Amino acid sequence: MKKTKVKIMLLGSGELGKEFVISAQRYGLHLVAVDSYADAPAMHVADEFEVVDMLNAGELDRIVRKHQPDVIVPEIEAIRTEKLKEFESRGIQVVPTAKATHLTMNRDAIRDVAARELKLKTAKFLYAESYEELFAASNKIGFPNVVKPVMSSSGKGQSVAKNKKDILKSWDYAVAGMRGDKKKVIVEEFVNFESEITLLTIKQKNGPTLFVNPIGHRQERGDYQESWMPAQISPAQLKKAQKMAKKITDYLGGSGLFGVEFFLTRKDIYFSELSPRPHDTGMVTLASQNLSEFDLHLRAVLGLPITEISYLGPTASAVILADRPSNKFEFTGIENALQIKTSDIRIFGKPTTRRYRRMGVALARGKSTDEARKKARQAADRVKIKYLE
Repeated sequence: MKKTKVKIMLLGSGELGKEFVISAQRYGLHLVAVDSYADAPAMHVADEFEVVDMLNAGELDRIVRKHQPDVIVPEIEAIRTEKLKEFESRGIQVVPTAKATHLTMNRDAIRDVAARELKLKTAKFLYAESYEELFAASNKIGFPNVVKPVMSSSGKGQSVAKNKKDILKSWDYAVAGMRGDKKKVIVEEFVNFESEITLLTIKQKNGPTLFVNPIGHRQERGDYQESWMPAQISPAQLKKAQKMAKKITDYLGGSGLFGVEFFLTRKDIYFSELSPRPHDTGMVTLASQNLSEFDLHLRAVLGLPITEISYLGPTASAVILADRPSNKFEFTGIENALQIKTSDIRIFGKPTTRRYRRMGVALARGKSTDEARKKARQAADRVKIKYLE
């Protein structure tokens, strides 16, 4: 760290951004939290905040000139990523790089790199920019298949088309869940996988690439519901996953933590997706080890040493979801949840609810991953959202 007061601008201020800001504040850094709505979680703990449309290049330029950050850390997909290249040319560090952020914010771009340039094993895929193109692509890929917007987050807009009758519904759902202004979907073959893992991959400025123990996770509606570590994976599969993760993060360059997702089948492993930042399934690291994914991301970004990642035993996380929209609500049952040994609760502080919105997470450790998962789920179930209107 060259300056005594490094200024970091966070583009996207959700729950992942909030934990990153908390990690950064421990080092006395200056944080500017940016999002498209006021009172976003990271704004609660940052030094300053801005509410702007991050797809508006002019607005992005205005706030960067106003605050003059040393580092820009993107946390979401809905950003005018082309503008980041300009900021980088001005000498601002973009995490991990402007190129990497642009590629990974668009599923089509990163999938093309992974499958066609780096030759990583992926599910078969095609793109579509209309319902008619999706219909043709689905018939070529076969059924069932998975339809996703090329730009979205947390599984929004993702669905499984089981037959031709589902295609229109999948198209409409993908369009409704899209972020940004890119009306394009990816349709993939349905891989009959046994499990999914996230391999948190740390690309350091001044050291070797590091890996956090693999994280297992379960999704519903394309969104993470629970995660646990360590995940069940054979030594051969883990070695293959680490090799693929290093290959693609080396290609992307820069420094920071990447969330690299894989499908595991009985005999093989497939690259799925990549996020150039802390991953939602990685919230389990808030309780599983000495340095959370947010601490690791910060150290990698700043070039600080990571001497050891120490694990505390099998750990799990389970989400706390809202079931309807409201801007007047409160949480109850936290005291009952904390009666479960080794449990902890994190309430994100989002100002409004909506159906299936992630409002908090329960964490727990156990003697086994099964026990940790059971305790985390029990703790999450004890926390209730009381709607006041």
